[in-house]
Amino acid sequence: MHSANHRGGSFEIYNGAAESTTDDEKSRNMEWDKAALQPQRHHLDETQQSWLLYRQETKKKKYVDFGCIACSHRALKWTLYAFVFAVLVILLPTVLAKTLAKHRSKPPPPDNYTLALHKALLFFNAQKSIDECGAAGKLPKNNGIPWREDSGLQDGNGSDFSKLGLVGGYYDAGDNTKFHFPMAFAMTMLSWSVIEYSQKYEAIDEYKHARDLIKWGTDYLLLTFNSSASKIDKIYCQVGGSQNGSRQPDDHYCWQRPEDMDYPRPSRVVNAGSDLAGEMAAALAAASIVFRDDEVYSEKLVRGAETVYAFARDLGKRQPYSRGKPYIEPFYNSTGYYDEFIWGATWLYYATGNINYIRWATEPGFSKHSKALYRISDLSVLSWDNKLPAAMLLLTRCRIFLNPGYPYEEMLHMYHNKTELNMCSYLQQFNVFNWTKGGMIQLSSGRPQPLQYVANTAFLASLFVDYLNATRVPGFQCGSKFIPLDVLRSFATTQINYILGDNPMKMSYVVGYGTKFPRHIHHRGASIPNDKRRYSCTGGWKWRDSPKPNPNNITGAMVGGPDRFDRFRDVRKNYDFTEPTLAGNAGLVAALSSLTSSGGIGIDKNRMFSAVPPLYPPSPPPPPAWKP
Repeated sequence: MHSANHRGGSFEIYNGAAESTTDDEKSRNMEWDKAALQPQRHHLDETQQSWLLYRQETKKKKYVDFGCIACSHRALKWTLYAFVFAVLVILLPTVLAKTLAKHRSKPPPPDNYTLALHKALLFFNAQKSIDECGAAGKLPKNNGIPWREDSGLQDGNGSDFSKLGLVGGYYDAGDNTKFHFPMAFAMTMLSWSVIEYSQKYEAIDEYKHARDLIKWGTDYLLLTFNSSASKIDKIYCQVGGSQNGSRQPDDHYCWQRPEDMDYPRPSRVVNAGSDLAGEMAAALAAASIVFRDDEVYSEKLVRGAETVYAFARDLGKRQPYSRGKPYIEPFYNSTGYYDEFIWGATWLYYATGNINYIRWATEPGFSKHSKALYRISDLSVLSWDNKLPAAMLLLTRCRIFLNPGYPYEEMLHMYHNKTELNMCSYLQQFNVFNWTKGGMIQLSSGRPQPLQYVANTAFLASLFVDYLNATRVPGFQCGSKFIPLDVLRSFATTQINYILGDNPMKMSYVVGYGTKFPRHIHHRGASIPNDKRRYSCTGGWKWRDSPKPNPNNITGAMVGGPDRFDRFRDVRKNYDFTEPTLAGNAGLVAALSSLTSSGGIGIDKNRMFSAVPPLYPPSPPPPPAWKP
């Protein structure tokens, strides 16, 4: 065994013989060892001094040896930094995301407009004539209306376009008639709202529902003419109906649930009617944009839209569809068709990108004959009969976002100006329309059933605000006065709030919304109990005349509304107050979708234009790369 004194002195070697030394020898050895610890007098050379007198100073290594790998200190340091960074940036957020997902806070509660929108869409479920099972006539379990069943299975048996006849579609109002003109308008309005605000429908889980409702309507409209042909000579315009004062069993004389109808329901056909055909073209074209993800169905809708628009433009068929029709004129009498020319052409342009349609939409002759640019207050009110303000707003959209320029700019500019004038007319400060003391604008000149016009106008105003917001324009001019966008938005919200209960009656005019709403709705299906009993044509009169509330709530139905003094009579027989309509509810749905904050604020700017090609010639390709 070797030992050494690293501080200096001699080395000793011990072995087994050393253990036998005497005490005197041990004593001398100890003394010798002590002497070895004393400073030495003899001179040591440099090498000896480095060996014996000083600690060996080793040079610091610049690398770390891992055995099979040698790594520099600098590289090791940055490797550790990179590892820590990766943990913080990648691993930590992943762990936090998984942890927070399990403890995610509840989303904010839906606003009032969202709650009302859920209900307003249900009204269309209640108005269905039959469901997707076709001739089998079975409503699905998820229809949401427990008191509705299959109905209208014999409708259109005499039609010659489809094996289904005219089965399907929607009943118009509180009666059981299917009026195709306002039905088509309702489908156009629903499609328009879905195109502009699809993100909101998705956010509140109503996107699929809204599409189903639209398809339900457009499937039916395709049955009303020969949609497989490129040229047609007739369109079915109505199923059922009645004449004023009729004493024969029909949709007005009888008070029966749709499921119990047993009286004749004739199918009305027209061989001319540019207004009906133009509106149907708009409905089918707008829906084709909604269903662009279903290429086959979307193309089918486009073909149908082009066919009926060609019917509308046929010189030999240019007259209102209702002229001379006693079953139509008292109920949905059309006052003209040039507005439908513009309206239908605009939607077809967006659906197809065909430049001929934008030419027709901006045709000066159509504008002149429709009086689109005249300062007539009634023509600034959107309804199932007058599409001018909506058509001009839709073309203003084209100018704002696409700016197509010559040769369309002149007409588009005039439509844009007229749209701004329409918006000015809705503001109380300009005194164009009368207002009730309770705050409702009187767009129908004091005539009954005002709420459908209020809802439509609120939608147009709110949508125009979103168009300008999308281009960061803060307002518009009304003469010399600048109107900020929040003023126009406030108009839209106050009018819809009036409908939802902020009115002198403190009553919501949407059934099922709020705690106080009409209970005696003028509606056959809602007023007759679903007690498995069949009531005859006149046997249902006792329910029509009953003072009791309806046994079935027709959730989401917007009634006709109050009079010009803000008074409302909740009486079933007074249809001016208590009857809902398909067209009116479509406007309400559109307005609510524009105002709800669910899914964010603003429109889908590009979806409308997905089929529209660039209107300018494409830029030439770049020159080929230079080669030496």
